[in-house]
Amino acid sequence: MDIEEFVLMNINKKNKKEIVDLLVERILEYKKIDRSIARKIAEAVYDEVKTAYEQGDYIINYFKSGVRAGEFGVGSRGIGDFIVHRGLADISFSGRAVISPKEQDDAGAVKIGDGYFVFAVDGMHSRLSEFPFLAGFHCARASLRDIYSMGAKPISMLIDVRIADDGDVSKLFEFVSGVSTVAEACSAPIVAGSTLRIGGDMVLGSRLVGTVASAGFSRETPKARKFAREGDVILLTEGKGGGTISTIAIYHGYKEVVNVTLNVEFMQACELIMENGLNKINALTDVTNGGIRGDAHEISKISKKRLVFYEDELRKSVNEKVMKMLEELEIDYLGVSTDSLMLILSEEHADEIKKLVSRVTKVYEVGYVERGEGAFILREGKEIELKPFFREEPYTKVKKVVGKDIPENFDEMRSKVEEAIKKALEKKEKVLKMIKS
Repeated sequence: MDIEEFVLMNINKKNKKEIVDLLVERILEYKKIDRSIARKIAEAVYDEVKTAYEQGDYIINYFKSGVRAGEFGVGSRGIGDFIVHRGLADISFSGRAVISPKEQDDAGAVKIGDGYFVFAVDGMHSRLSEFPFLAGFHCARASLRDIYSMGAKPISMLIDVRIADDGDVSKLFEFVSGVSTVAEACSAPIVAGSTLRIGGDMVLGSRLVGTVASAGFSRETPKARKFAREGDVILLTEGKGGGTISTIAIYHGYKEVVNVTLNVEFMQACELIMENGLNKINALTDVTNGGIRGDAHEISKISKKRLVFYEDELRKSVNEKVMKMLEELEIDYLGVSTDSLMLILSEEHADEIKKLVSRVTKVYEVGYVERGEGAFILREGKEIELKPFFREEPYTKVKKVVGKDIPENFDEMRSKVEEAIKKALEKKEKVLKMIKS
C-alpha cells in the first residue's frame, strides 16, 4: 500500500484528522508498532504531501492525461502498450545509436570502433514477487535473450532489485541467486547493481520488483527485426516458456511445468549460430511481446514486410507440456510469451541452420516473409490475420476478469495519451534550452 498516494487521493475530500485517523489504521494493518508512532508517521506524511503537491511548479509537476496505466494496457503487451512504447521512443534521445527504441526491438546498439555494443534491460514478472528465485532467473534470462537476439555475445550484467518496506530480506538474496544462476550458466559476469526500498517509507507491504540489464558485443551488424527480407523463411525453436509460463503454471497448479522453463537452450542455440553461421541470419528475436500475435505485428510494421505462418508448425513449436497446460486452461498459445527463438533467414541457409540449432533444441520452419504488410496464419488452407489484442491473451484468473477487448473510449484515451507525449517532449525541449542558456 502506498501511504503517500492514500493521502494525495483523499486530501481534497476529507480534512486532516479524517485522513490521519484512516491512515493510522492502514499502517497498523502492516506494522507491529505503537499506535502513537503510527499517528506520528501519518501526520508527517500528510504534512509532506500537502507541502509538496501545492507548489504548482511547471518543472516539478507533470501534465495529467487522466488515463490510467492499467486501463490503457500499459505493460500488457497489446495495442495500448505498443502505443506507449512508441511514445517513449519518440521522447528518447537516440543520438548515434545504430538500433534505438524507435526500431521497437528489445535491445539497442551503438557502433564503437569496428564493433557494436548491445544493451538490453528486462523487468521481472510482477506475479513472481513471492517466488524470487524464479523472478530473478527468468528476468536474467530475458535480458540475455535480448542481447543474443542481436547476434551479440554477452559481456556483463547488472541488477536493480527493490523491495517494499515489509518484505523479507531473503527475497533479495533469492532474486540475485536466480540471476546469478543464469549469469554463470552463460558466462556473463554480474558487475554492478542497486538495492533500494520501493517508495522508501511510503510503501507498505512485501512486494519485490527487479530489473536486470545486460551488455554485449558483436563485430557484425545487429540482427534487428527491420532486416527481415522478402523471400526469407521463419524458424522457431521449441518454446518452453519463461516468466509468463511459470506464472501460469504456479497460479493454476501446474508445478511440473515450472521445471520445463528452467533452461538456457535459447542462449546455447545462439552461441552455436554465432560460432558457425551468424552471417547467414537476417533477423533474430524472441517470442515474448504478447506472443506471436504481438511480435509478428511489430516485425511486419518495422520491416514493412508481410509474415505468413503455418499453424500446424507453430503448434509443434510449443513444448508439449506447456501446450497441454495452455489448452486445458483455454489460453491462446498465439497470444502469450513462449520464449522461442525466432530466426529469419534466406531459404538457401535454412536447412543448414536447422541442423545446427537442433544440436541443442528442437527447431521448426513455421513460415515465410513476403511483400506486403501484416501477419497471417494459414489455417485449413485459409489466411487469417494475426492481430494483437488490446491486452495479451488473459492467462490468470485476474486477467480473464479484466479481459482483452478494446475499451469503448479507446480513441478518447489514445488522444489524451498522445497529448501527454507531446507535453513531455515540450518540457524536455524547454529544460534543455534553459540548461544550454
